[in-house]
Amino acid sequence: MNSQKFHFEIHSRFRNGIFVLALVLLVSMSGYFFYTMMFNAKHDFTELGVYRLQVESLRGKAVQQKKEYQVYPFNPNFISDYKGYALGLTTIEIDRLHAYRNKNKWINSISDFKKVTLIPDSTLVAIAPLFKFPKKKINNKFKKNTKKKYKSLSYRQKKDLNNVSVEELIEDIKLPDFVAIKIIRYRDKLGGFIDDMQLQDVKVYTSQKHKILSMYTVKTPQNIKKININKASIKELVAVPYFDFEMALDIRDFIEKKGEISNFEELGEIKGFSLEKINRIELYLTLN
Repeated sequence: MNSQKFHFEIHSRFRNGIFVLALVLLVSMSGYFFYTMMFNAKHDFTELGVYRLQVESLRGKAVQQKKEYQVYPFNPNFISDYKGYALGLTTIEIDRLHAYRNKNKWINSISDFKKVTLIPDSTLVAIAPLFKFPKKKINNKFKKNTKKKYKSLSYRQKKDLNNVSVEELIEDIKLPDFVAIKIIRYRDKLGGFIDDMQLQDVKVYTSQKHKILSMYTVKTPQNIKKININKASIKELVAVPYFDFEMALDIRDFIEKKGEISNFEELGEIKGFSLEKINRIELYLTLN
């Protein structure tokens, strides 16, 4: 009897071989799958650890910066140039405040600060909550201590401020030596004072300035030829003690664009120009 063979009939030995091969492939694929998962999990864990370290580092820096730049309540009477800049005040507004304080006047309220500095309301609203004004009795006590305690001499009795020496200032007025040296050096830098008001530009205590002017005055002012600001060259403007090269350029450009000025107050429109010194600047300039 002839046995009929199917087309796909496989010998038992081949079936066993195929089974073993399939089993090997299955084990290999399973091993590869689990190895890949374990590797990725380990890799992900490493990246997560690095990421966490970066986050903690950034968080630490943020906390540190917050501590460093945190602004605490302060007395607005003692705002320095740097603090004023950090608070958002312009150089002109800071100069107004310093000019007011140089007159030995005090700011006792938010409205006083607004009137003196003329800052915009948006800036005032942001910084006003930080203002901490001294108690009135302390303020009055300080004013009492700064009252004039010396008698001013007459013009005839006073000595010439342009001829006084460091030694005389130390002996006659009991000024600290470094203060006396600072005044004489500034006088020499100017080539001599033109007016008593130029003493305002020397950074010393107001009480010391008052004491000096009670015994000295400018009797032999420096002889200078005033410069017509509307016609002056850059070189001539730089010769004015209160102007540097950049300011001279700004003044020249301002006049060329706007036309001749008729009042020195117009220079206040120039960014960075301090009107607080305008009365001393006028000693060197004329409008025609």
